[in-house]
Amino acid sequence: MEEDVIVSLQHAQICHGKAVILSDVNITIRKGEFVYLVGKTGTGKTSLLKTLYGDLPLCGGEGMVAGFDLKKLTWKNVPYLRRNLGIVFQDFQLLTDRNVHDNLRFVLKATGWKDQKLMEEKILDVLDKVGLKTKGYKMPYELSGGEQQRVDIARALLNSPKLILADEPTGNLDPETSDGIMQLLFQISRDYHTTVIMATHDYLVLQKFPSRVLRTELGRVSDMADIRLS
Repeated sequence: MEEDVIVSLQHAQICHGKAVILSDVNITIRKGEFVYLVGKTGTGKTSLLKTLYGDLPLCGGEGMVAGFDLKKLTWKNVPYLRRNLGIVFQDFQLLTDRNVHDNLRFVLKATGWKDQKLMEEKILDVLDKVGLKTKGYKMPYELSGGEQQRVDIARALLNSPKLILADEPTGNLDPETSDGIMQLLFQISRDYHTTVIMATHDYLVLQKFPSRVLRTELGRVSDMADIRLS
């Protein structure tokens, strides 16, 4: 696989249990690309993302993500794949019993970090990148929805990922807050050459922030390239 290719699927089958959700998926996504994943509810967007981060097995064809062969993934090496990924959720999934700093520290410890000084530096670094450098002491319930999503993005950045997978990251946010989150994700992609794949229902976002679009429909994935949807 070429060095700058982060995601490569060839004749891939995406399954949920025994049901085939998507067939003959052929996708190449390179370093630093920002790609939207669109499609109606139930057409396979989330199943495709889950396959990319090892939550669902690839059930046919070939697949490589961040240098990992999806066909050879086992429960033992999924954590190593995920250290190369950042995952951003619609509902934030922050731990409510601890502050922002300790949410991030928890992830670092869970992914093998040991050096206390380096952990502190990394936490300050990612909070700075998302504009929350002074909010580390805050509890999640003290933050707005947009701020919680920024913490979620900070968490995704902790291990300097090659790829960020974002599942409806603006789905629970008002339009103004959504714009701020989109600007942040595009900035991360541009400044750090991080590949971003973002599933969304929000066509207003696509109009304001145009980029390459993949569409899930009728059991297939079609590449709509760089188009402005009207």
